Amino acid sequence: MNKVFIIDGDKFSNFKGFCKEFSDIVLSGKYKWHGNLDAFNDILLGGFGDIENEEQFTIIWRNSAKSKVDLGYSETIVKLNENLNNCHQSNEEKVIQVIKDAKMNKGPTIFDLIEEIILDNENVTLILE
Repeated sequence: MNKVFIIDGDKFSNFKGFCKEFSDIVLSGKYKWHGNLDAFNDILLGGFGDIENEEQFTIIWRNSAKSKVDLGYSETIVKLNENLNNCHQSNEEKVIQVIKDAKMNKGPTIFDLIEEIILDNENVTLILE
């Protein structure tokens, strides 16, 4: 039987809170994920916390409808502005355009990106509740 991790959307209201919840639950507090989405993908492949490399596991995301709102466009814009402050000069124009799109409710939200990354990992089953 594969491992099951329960993320509860009632325990956070922003992306930093999601990062903490994920670190506490999925990484068993052994590692701290700081929100880099490339690193998130790597973590899901295993070798961190209590997940072995390529181990099959399930994430149940309770109160995911609340998280979809909390990690919607407003929070996406906050994260994109952080990215803009830390990105290489050559990427600034692209990030600025993505921010403009998010301000018009276009493009993926942080929630969408997290969901997509999880669904792209064959060893992870995601259940949204």
